[in-house]
Amino acid sequence: MGGRPVSEGMDRRFERAKAVMPGGVSSPVRAFKAVGGTPIFLESGAGAIVRDADGREYIDFVGSWGPLIVGHAHPKVVAAIRDQAGKGTTFGAPTELETELARRIVDRFPACEKVRFVSSGTEATMSAIRLARAATGRSVLVKIEGCYHGHADSLLVKAGSGVLTLGIPGSPGVPTDLAALTVTIPFGDAEALQCVLAERADHVAALIVEPIAGNMGVVAPPPGWLAALRELTTEHGVVLIFDEVMTGFRVDRGGAQTLYGIEPDLSCFGKIVGGGLPVGAYGGRAELMDQVAPSGPVYQAGTLSGNPLAMRAGIATLDLLGEPDTYEKLESASAALQSGLEAAARAAGVPAVVNRAGSMLTAFFTDRPVTDYASATRADTKRYAAFHRAMLDRGVYLAPSQFEAAFVSTAHDPATIERALAAARESLGAIAR
Repeated sequence: MGGRPVSEGMDRRFERAKAVMPGGVSSPVRAFKAVGGTPIFLESGAGAIVRDADGREYIDFVGSWGPLIVGHAHPKVVAAIRDQAGKGTTFGAPTELETELARRIVDRFPACEKVRFVSSGTEATMSAIRLARAATGRSVLVKIEGCYHGHADSLLVKAGSGVLTLGIPGSPGVPTDLAALTVTIPFGDAEALQCVLAERADHVAALIVEPIAGNMGVVAPPPGWLAALRELTTEHGVVLIFDEVMTGFRVDRGGAQTLYGIEPDLSCFGKIVGGGLPVGAYGGRAELMDQVAPSGPVYQAGTLSGNPLAMRAGIATLDLLGEPDTYEKLESASAALQSGLEAAARAAGVPAVVNRAGSMLTAFFTDRPVTDYASATRADTKRYAAFHRAMLDRGVYLAPSQFEAAFVSTAHDPATIERALAAARESLGAIAR
């Protein structure tokens, strides 16, 4: 596995793609601009391994950016999708599958009494913000620097993920008047929120936050910060929205809110709840959710919302996560990867900090702790790019950006983790020279 650079065939594929798609991709970070070189075109995956269009295999720590917590093409997930495809791929009408998946979310997230399905995480956060504005009669949104909540207009101010990766300060096309309704505060800074609310509480509808940041790289919240956010938003009648698109069902069976014991007013989900198919969801207290049409006046709709293929894949995935010792095994594999990367960096004399929350982690190339947006952006992105290329050459596929997470799945067994660490030791040695 590994040992050779990306082929000329990939270059040709990328040129053909660029002729018909902006940048040759359907989502910006995939273009490898932050790490250099040509993106690999993938054809198949099984367990922890993906195969590219040239037949080369890689240990995969991208996992489609988080959804594939049980690995690629898990037999039970594939069987569920195949069975449903034979019955119909979409109806635009209610199915009991929606009720089944919604029940699994409600059962594991006490703060969610009702759930509405959409087709993406962006739709989930966008819809939750609309609901918060309607419920409060206010317009201003507070978000956290470096947190990414999708590409809706209000959310691209000082965002993470591809916006941070590509150095985009926001986005053309977002009206100035709309951007003015978004206020940003630093990650981990409760006093900043207190100041905003002291001045503008009567105008602030919602605070949206990744309880564990994953889109400026993985950054866990400082002790007591989430509790302070909960207290301040409650005091001022502000809707607290947890974006658990990435952390939901990954860092704990009940997401970050269960891990930290904080109940938000609204929660947003995606990725894992669709088992690798396009899906999103938002949920919360019944009194809030019942304001969504047709129960209430807040309109939100979607032809493919609650798509039966995505519902079946999500049900199968969540049931697999409910098996005994699943999260213990994920924790063991993830801890081994973290400690192995730290040891390899020390041995190579390469400054690195590995932040981890459950089965998601980021290796930042810096000698200082990474605790927020400012400290994340001090990481050495050129060194990460060199590390990424070296790992790819050795058959390990990492996120093509310093500011993203690596995801561990139940398919990453100890032998696979050790093979990845062997590649890391070689790669770190190479970039240290």
